[in-house]
Amino acid sequence: MSVLPFDDRDGLIWYNGELIPWRDAKFHVLTHGLHYASSVFEGQRAYGGKVFKPREHSERLIKSGKILGFENPWTPDQIDQAVEDTLKANNLTDAYIRPVAWRGSEMMGVATKGSKIHLAIAVWEWPSYFGPEARLKGLRLDLAHWRRPAPHTAPNDAKAAGLYMIASMNKDAASAKGYDDALMMDYKGRVAEATGANIFFYKEGKLHTPTVECVLDGITRQTVIELAEKRGYEVIVRDIWPEEMASFEQAFLTGTAAEVTPLSEIGPYKYTVGDVCKTLMQDYDDLVNGRL
Repeated sequence: MSVLPFDDRDGLIWYNGELIPWRDAKFHVLTHGLHYASSVFEGQRAYGGKVFKPREHSERLIKSGKILGFENPWTPDQIDQAVEDTLKANNLTDAYIRPVAWRGSEMMGVATKGSKIHLAIAVWEWPSYFGPEARLKGLRLDLAHWRRPAPHTAPNDAKAAGLYMIASMNKDAASAKGYDDALMMDYKGRVAEATGANIFFYKEGKLHTPTVECVLDGITRQTVIELAEKRGYEVIVRDIWPEEMASFEQAFLTGTAAEVTPLSEIGPYKYTVGDVCKTLMQDYDDLVNGRL
């Protein structure tokens, strides 16, 4: 399938308070965020013209910046409004939304004092990350080589660009072997997450999901926990070790891009796309589309 390059598209991007032509949204090659990963971002979706949980995303964007040591000059209200304005300017109702904040090119070097904080928001049509066919069959995940870092070595509670380097490496390695994605362990060897989504397992009437010591506590993850509990499922948040994966019956990923996506395979372990996965997929779809 042909995909348009992301620097050469029609449309408008919100950039530091202005809506500008898509192709004009550029920054200098010596931007601090490019060289030192001093950048944070969000992934959001709009369904039928309504942004799902906008305030939670805007507040997390600001929080992520603070963890990296910078103050976002825009308030949650202003960011929420900018997202709405960008959607309307691009005549989109069902869209993926990418706010990103970064340190600019005023300073070069590890030190950040004096650098300006920039904010941009782009929107585009982007169906569920893995596509309808893969979601029906269940994804195949490789066991990743690179692990999630320890909480005292990286800001795991920030949605920071630098933390996705190992995700990209693991994703590319899995794709080269014919897998859809990869499952990462953490620094202790516990089950952590996929390259851009949280993970859940199901057996004997209970859902199990890893602790968030080394992973981002996703907004979709939190939403699915609430939906599962409304259905009467007990959700157990705990350490999960790789050898336990053989005992689970079903497994699925959650994330803004992935939404709720079942798994059929993780390395040597096999799963069915069962009723629990299908029910939570439907419940999530109903919720974000205003039917629940």
